[in-house]
Amino acid sequence: MAYMKGVPPQTVILRRRGPRNSVRVTDRTISRMREEIRQYYDSNGYLSWSEKRGKYVILGTNQPSNGLVECPHCRVGKILVIRSRQTRKRFLGCSNYHNGCSASSPLVQRGMLYATKTPCKSCSWPVVLVRYSRRQKWSRQCGNIRCPGRTVRP
Repeated sequence: MAYMKGVPPQTVILRRRGPRNSVRVTDRTISRMREEIRQYYDSNGYLSWSEKRGKYVILGTNQPSNGLVECPHCRVGKILVIRSRQTRKRFLGCSNYHNGCSASSPLVQRGMLYATKTPCKSCSWPVVLVRYSRRQKWSRQCGNIRCPGRTVRP
């Protein structure tokens, strides 16, 4: 509803919404949204429209969609690959860092890195695939630097 200048407040002028302001609702978008909400929505979360991504985003939760495995320290957040803004170094850290979890581990800075969603058998941190050059084979190792079973396995 919109009120126009010079028109008495009893008169309401309704404006029609064009295709720019509306979202086409299909069964596919509804099912995709339901699945995302069911997977990541908890008691702290709420939905918000993101102009940058062009979709609804769940905010206020500790369960990001790009998390690797559940954090072994706090059991609330997820372990993510994070790049520091100041030093530009990459490391593994918990998404629940701002709520007190201090789980983090450094990663290899040079070379190619692929973080998997499979947890380590001894410490539950994600397994990381690393190689320093294209000629070298991928080596598989635990992402936790303090892991007792951390050995380089080809």
